[in-house]
Amino acid sequence: MKGYNDSPDVIIEAQFDDSDSEDGHSNTQNVLVDGVKKLSVCVHDKGKEDADALVTKDESTSTSQDTRASPEKSLQRSAKVVYISEKKHSRAATGFLKLLADKNSELFRKYALFSPSDHRVPRIYVPLKDCPQDFVTRPKDYANTLFICRIVDWKEDSNFALGQLAKSLGQAGEIEPETEGILTEYGVDFSDFSSEVLDCLPQGLPWTIPPEEFSKRRDLRKDCIFTIDPSTARDLDDALSCKPLADGNFEVGVHIADVSYFVPEGSPLDKVAAERATSVYLVQKVIPMLPRLLCEELCSLHPMSDKLTFSVIWTLTPEGKILGEWFGRTIIRSCTKLSYEHAQSMIESPTEKIPEEELPPISPEHTSEEVHRAVLNLHKIAKELRKQRFVDGALRLDQLKLAFTLDHETGLPQGCHIYEYRDSNKLVEEFMLLANMAVAHKTHRTFPERALLRRHPPPQTKMLNDLMEFCDQMGLPMDFSSAGALNKSLTETFGDDKYSLARKEVLTNMCSRPMQMALYFCSGVLQDQAQFRHYALNVPLYTHFTSPIRRFADVLVHRLLAAALGYRELPDVEPDTLQKQADHCNDRRMASKRVQELSTGLFFAILVKESGPLESEAMVLSVLNQAFDVLVLRYGVQKRIYCNALPLRSHHFQRVGKKPELTLVWEPEDMEQEPVRQVVTIFSLVEVVLQAETTALKYSAILKRPGTEGLLGLQHHEERADSGQLD
Repeated sequence: MKGYNDSPDVIIEAQFDDSDSEDGHSNTQNVLVDGVKKLSVCVHDKGKEDADALVTKDESTSTSQDTRASPEKSLQRSAKVVYISEKKHSRAATGFLKLLADKNSELFRKYALFSPSDHRVPRIYVPLKDCPQDFVTRPKDYANTLFICRIVDWKEDSNFALGQLAKSLGQAGEIEPETEGILTEYGVDFSDFSSEVLDCLPQGLPWTIPPEEFSKRRDLRKDCIFTIDPSTARDLDDALSCKPLADGNFEVGVHIADVSYFVPEGSPLDKVAAERATSVYLVQKVIPMLPRLLCEELCSLHPMSDKLTFSVIWTLTPEGKILGEWFGRTIIRSCTKLSYEHAQSMIESPTEKIPEEELPPISPEHTSEEVHRAVLNLHKIAKELRKQRFVDGALRLDQLKLAFTLDHETGLPQGCHIYEYRDSNKLVEEFMLLANMAVAHKTHRTFPERALLRRHPPPQTKMLNDLMEFCDQMGLPMDFSSAGALNKSLTETFGDDKYSLARKEVLTNMCSRPMQMALYFCSGVLQDQAQFRHYALNVPLYTHFTSPIRRFADVLVHRLLAAALGYRELPDVEPDTLQKQADHCNDRRMASKRVQELSTGLFFAILVKESGPLESEAMVLSVLNQAFDVLVLRYGVQKRIYCNALPLRSHHFQRVGKKPELTLVWEPEDMEQEPVRQVVTIFSLVEVVLQAETTALKYSAILKRPGTEGLLGLQHHEERADSGQLD
């Protein structure tokens, strides 16, 4: 890696929110919405089958026979779209401008062709008057310029849509133009907040807590309270406390920024926060839900300053059993800002004093020993809570996350590593989950028709059955009967050799495919309370309360909790209206997760371009008839390897039961040698090379020839890349 031996300028940590585990999984690929499954179709183009096509010739024959035998089972239901009631997609796409191929056509004199980067979006006719003035005479000058285009119409008798060119973003392959394109495509509002919105903020700065608030709130400023966050975090919305009691139990507090105090209901600030619904975390920056004055100053729980909070405080035994529970508005003064690394070093050195120079500043009222003791006590209780959660049947499907080191001058990635999720992360997660569950029960008990909750539906039955059948064929003793049984299987199935973690990661990836996304909903619109359940957490009620700085759903929950405690009137919102807000929060959360994934992919592609080719061991995730997917172990990325990009004499796909196999026959380097055969199946270990392609910010993976050291097949692959066969 470039600058591998130097200490990095900036370390961008993977952005974990406290709900990753409650989704059961954190990737948004292969998500099925409302039970609608995408049909897999074989597309024959110039005599070639699509690499995604899972049906071989033999299989398609048997399928047609099955159809004759039982037509009802194989009936292809079809429908026609008659009206679009709500446009959720932005209708915007990033891509490149080209001249039309037929210079003699009438269209050539009126339109250019816009080719979107996302191949799911149709190609678009763009009026030449929207294009740069010299585009027709000098089209090559714009070959690497990224544009944004919006679809305005798409006639049903045309393969191409009609659109308007919105703007030129700049050079493809550069971080900011590419990032702006991603944000625009997914409808993320990254504009500056209007003066009307900013007028809702406190005007007299520096702002201090009004005296009347002290009479309305529990004063916790003398307690030992602290935050634990990524070292780069600036929006600190949760803090923890742990006070030993004389009887051997503990008073544990979760203290959350009281954002709703600063966001008056119905105000312009409230409306823009509701519309944005979530902060969006990119590798290099954050697009905030609220103005930075709120996110990073007024609400953020910075140390040594008085802050308004909403707290949940429990009396807990050392084993994590709840003896008492209190909710209320509070005022705190955090004594220090710990990073996950600080808390981890305290956990790993329980009997040693951490040197002062290795810790952040601590307020004079408290000592580093007091903070250290509190972290250790929280860690012990969190371990018990976590153990009990999994005994009670919770599931966690960990997905690998990449963190980057960035050059602070250029902003380019210098290197990357898989983010390690350690005990300090788990400590915070356990208490956030506990607070969210407590608030869910409290608000639902008080307002059974108006609670904003979060449910996680069980996995898709058909996909789960297919996976069960596959695991049987592979001889994997997996139990899919419940979330807890699946978690136990994933924990116990694999050995402890160096590749056991990789095999677990591959199977975890497979298990995440049938999973559905967790969703916000209003309790008054679902009649069957069994549907309230959260599959991954295996609990009856759950919500989001702990991150109001960056999630609007949490602000709504704060208002409900305040009403439940008698601080205010119940918000005048009907269940159907609250459900619409919940739906919007779901949409924006999905979009923000996808944007985050694309931002990570963008930076990794730049890293491959700047530092590649990169070699790594990889494990096969799935096998198709013309390609196979791998998990690249060193970087945690998934990539597809195409057979037509390799110097093969032939390749053959077959199924052994449910187990797919792809046999590769390599062209011998020396004509006197015998060709090398390589069988690729799921869990196969292979050597891959990641390399930049000729098109901007695309990288591909190819297989290294078995038994060789160098980067073989690269030239062959680069020639293929130009032909567009890998698109």
